[in-house]
Amino acid sequence: MTSPVRAALVGFGYAGRTFHAPLIAACPDLRLSAVVSRQAEAVADAWPGVRGLASYDQALADPAIDLIVLATPNDLHAAQAEAALKAGKAVVVDKPFTLTAAEARRLAALAEARGLLLSVFHNRRWDADFLTVQALIAEDRLGPVVRFASSFNRYRPEVRDRWREGDGPGAGLWYDLGPHLIDQALVLFGRPLGVSCDLANLRPGGRAADYAHAVLRYADKRVILHADMMTPAPEARFAVHGARASWLKTGLDVQEDQLKSDWTPGAAGWGVDPRPGVVVDGATGAREAVAERPGDYPVYYSAVARAIRDRAPNPVPPSEAVAVMEVLEAGLLSAERRAEIAL
Repeated sequence: MTSPVRAALVGFGYAGRTFHAPLIAACPDLRLSAVVSRQAEAVADAWPGVRGLASYDQALADPAIDLIVLATPNDLHAAQAEAALKAGKAVVVDKPFTLTAAEARRLAALAEARGLLLSVFHNRRWDADFLTVQALIAEDRLGPVVRFASSFNRYRPEVRDRWREGDGPGAGLWYDLGPHLIDQALVLFGRPLGVSCDLANLRPGGRAADYAHAVLRYADKRVILHADMMTPAPEARFAVHGARASWLKTGLDVQEDQLKSDWTPGAAGWGVDPRPGVVVDGATGAREAVAERPGDYPVYYSAVARAIRDRAPNPVPPSEAVAVMEVLEAGLLSAERRAEIAL
């Protein structure tokens, strides 16, 4: 019997605690061996029997650790991933990959030179709604897509005291939700010709962008990506318009809420969205509810384990994460110049 890949999770904030720890623990080919965090008591309460480490260096020096999972603030990703690769560890980095495209390219080159797995946790490739629209487009249910609108909105009018909403590097909504929206667009349509982006801080007392609206220009379509923190009715998620039909979807994927409710990933009912999207026929106006494909975050870490152990394909290779960073960086430059940035 093959031994599981032994993982050390670095960071036990929201991302580490809610997403990475339970998904790693639920994967039979992985073992959550250690957690690096200053919250020793919280780690021990949540994961008794898992070693708590006080410093990142301890994880890097431990020969029993095969995989480093970085769920740390965005501005630490590049340096921590580089250190892990140089220590001979496989690495998973929570999105965003880095702060700049140059950092992302440098890490990708280092991983290739060392022959080590480097992957980025673009988990929303496995959202139920995204898997469904991906299938609809592949099956040509809508006809050629001419307009694709993807929105990820929240209602949080009060600014929270946390690094994601501060004024430090890598803070703000474009770095937080932008990578999800961009990655999904690139999976479906590839690299755009240009990016136009508007970033704003609309909440009183806000210190980072809490509004992001980007248009990705393709030769035959426009892709509209939107996120903000001031939408009291945040139901709209996708509006995909093809030459023959549209697909409309409300509500966010359920897996994050299931993880927050301590569901075991992969259990009965996992990832099942009770709010199906609707296909609207362009010629007749007829509306047809389309059953959602179940969301499947657990597949990411299963693929990571196979990639490390069996040299199977990386579920999110560095080249794809670099492409996301290039679009994200173009969006920042576009907002600064108030002009489209060609890619």
